[in-house]
Parts: sequence; C-alpha cells; structure tokens
Amino acid sequence: MIRHLVFLRYKPEIPQDTRQKLMEALSALQEEIGGILAFEHRPNVSPEDAVVHNFRDMFWFDFKDAETRDSYLANSKHKAIGKQLVEATEGGIKGVFVCDIEL
Repeated sequence: MIRHLVFLRYKPEIPQDTRQKLMEALSALQEEIGGILAFEHRPNVSPEDAVVHNFRDMFWFDFKDAETRDSYLANSKHKAIGKQLVEATEGGIKGVFVCDIEL
C-alpha cells in the first residue's frame, strides 16, 4: 500500500469554503479511480512553527499499490484539481510538499 501525503501552504486570502471544495473534489476521485482505499484531510496542528514552514493543511490518499497511485497522478481530473491547488498556495508549486510512503 502507498500513502500519498500532500502538505499545503495556502495563501492567507484563500477562504475556508474554497479549501473545503478542493478537498471534496479530491475525495470524489475515489469513485473514479479504482484502488483508492481511503482519502483524508486534516489541519496540521504541530506547535513546531519553525519547522512547519506554514504547511498548515494536508491530505492523503491510501492507494492499493503503486499502479493505482500512478493512475491517480495521470488522471485528468486530478491534474485539474492539482492546478487549482497550486494556484491557491503561497509560491505556487513551492506551496505544495508531497511525500509517498509504503505501508
């Protein structure tokens, strides 16, 4: 299983309802891409401000395997949502941090 973790540093002016709609759009990919086992999103509540670098929002997908993850990465809806996320984060792509781990 692959856990795909994504940390976001939103621009301060991005309202909470916009952030929520982006998470709902990501969650909907579970219905489109077989092999997605779970989707979650949460705020980063770490008190370690010096090392959090303002990455205060995060989400993750659990994928059955690397092939499922790769299908997600190639999916046109995922790419469109990803573009919106990059536009909503400070510094564009620098406002997004991705980490994949095997469980």
